[in-house]
Amino acid sequence: MDGGSGEMTLAFELAALQSLADPGVVVTDARQWTEYVGVVSEKPTYVVTNFTRKHRVRQDFFSGPRGVGESLENVAEQFDTERHVFVGTTEDDEAIAEAAGWEYLPLAEAAEAAEWELAAESDDEELFEGETRDDWP
Repeated sequence: MDGGSGEMTLAFELAALQSLADPGVVVTDARQWTEYVGVVSEKPTYVVTNFTRKHRVRQDFFSGPRGVGESLENVAEQFDTERHVFVGTTEDDEAIAEAAGWEYLPLAEAAEAAEWELAAESDDEELFEGETRDDWP
């Protein structure tokens, strides 16, 4: 990643954030070397809001009722930084980023460069945390 310039707006597609072991930590980390961080998605606003609240993700912007492409265009107009980078997970995400004039960064590359842990790499114990059965011997 581009270390420390702060002249970057970083947008995560919701699916990319959902693929991380600890989205809140990732966004906090990203804030150290970006100016603005947010989440965009085709999903309804309440889905993004619920996810970001649950994972303590503080976002400077979100897509609202717009689609991802329109959201990226609006964010670029509102947040004037040297770079606008979109982290996604699919070829569609890449096409949307390019159409909106954003740099595209696949989640796997971003995670490797920034040393973010993907959810698949996290401990399986977390999956069963909180699952207890009173009737189990």
